[in-house]
Amino acid sequence: MAGVPGADLKKRVAIVGFMGAGKSTAARELGGIDADDLVESAAGRPIAEIFREQGEAAFRALEEQTVVLALGGGAVTSPAVRAALGDTLTIWLDVDVDTCWERVRGSDRPLAQDEAAFRRLYEERRALYADVADVVATDIHDVVLAVAGVHVERGALQRLGELVPGDGPVALVSDPNVAGIHGMDAQLALGSRLAETHELPAGEEAKALTAVDRLWQELRLDRSGTIVALGGGCTTDAAGFAAATYLRGIAWTPVPTSLVAQVDAAIGGKTGIDLPQGKNLVGAFHWPARTVIDPALLETLPEPQRLEGMAEVVKTGLLAGEPLWELPDDELVRRCAAFKAAICLRDPEERGGERAILNLGHTFAHALEAAAGYEGLTHGRAVALGLLAALRLSGRDTRVVEEVLRPQPVRVDRERAWEAMKRDKKARGGVPRFVLLSDDGPVSGVEVPEEDARRELDRLIA
Repeated sequence: MAGVPGADLKKRVAIVGFMGAGKSTAARELGGIDADDLVESAAGRPIAEIFREQGEAAFRALEEQTVVLALGGGAVTSPAVRAALGDTLTIWLDVDVDTCWERVRGSDRPLAQDEAAFRRLYEERRALYADVADVVATDIHDVVLAVAGVHVERGALQRLGELVPGDGPVALVSDPNVAGIHGMDAQLALGSRLAETHELPAGEEAKALTAVDRLWQELRLDRSGTIVALGGGCTTDAAGFAAATYLRGIAWTPVPTSLVAQVDAAIGGKTGIDLPQGKNLVGAFHWPARTVIDPALLETLPEPQRLEGMAEVVKTGLLAGEPLWELPDDELVRRCAAFKAAICLRDPEERGGERAILNLGHTFAHALEAAAGYEGLTHGRAVALGLLAALRLSGRDTRVVEEVLRPQPVRVDRERAWEAMKRDKKARGGVPRFVLLSDDGPVSGVEVPEEDARRELDRLIA
């Protein structure tokens, strides 16, 4: 994927590409619509019939009147459509001609009846796609990441200066450990844009109000500035919240350095800090200007921290119904990031309900973390245990969690954990609600009998 722009959730998006490239599928993945669907609806008849009775010119005239997410393969042949794409994020889904032909051969598509003509048309249109494209994507996952403003590239840290959108000053925020490993590379990459550097405590202490308060007071950026959050999920959560609230909101760019942050925490615009009563009880939705993910940074990650991130990878794979945990690092990160980004784009502020499925296992996990006082129990270990409980309540096989994550029961106070669970953000009237897996996929907001919930919580506690 090339040339990922900064994220703008209000910007109109168009996906272009040849017949069979997968534009309609990508559009639906983003919660969008397809030009062909609108044309057929407006005309009241199938596209094949429009072509047969009125010709391609009539179809293109109808297509010009639509403002949609996925444009027909030949839409860019219209000067009016090309002009309309000027203020639109235009993504070229560039798929090889053999794949396109295999997908459409034998269909009723008017321009896919002769293979030789199909291949000639493919070559003719490539220059038009290249001319209008802001981004070139090779598959649906690239499309999703482009719309979300997520840039995944090995070596991206060295290009940080050009990848952070805008031209205003930058405040680099990190923790002492990450700053010691990657801080100098980040500072060199930011170059003259770097105006100030700040440190948050390592781990969950970064999400204490006192830590964020100190950051607020130290910041000297004006509203043209950008906070760059270099670190794990706690750093991106806290620095993102500081960005959401400082001067009533300034731009920010997370640069996640841990596996858990690269596949989950730094994606989707959720920011937050903790209270003694629970995790992430104060926060804001503040979508990053861009998220810069460099899988090469995982090479310095100690194995225990990698296992932390694998809990979120397993969660994502369970939700997607695919063994994403078996992929090599670069593809594992890209696929997990794209899965979460697609859900967050469809439900950016968790109002439609779909985004809630990302909490699979987290109702139990957050309760255990709160009962431990956020000490001695890492988030990844808690999520691994939470996934066990969620799978058991779902009546599902738990072997993947046991074999990949190897969770062990934790020593915390049972009553404190139960009280924390009843206070969870997703609870209603003190009744916990869970994300469970059904035969039709994940389901959120599920209430289960109290005795079942308490039984599974108790099984996680030594």
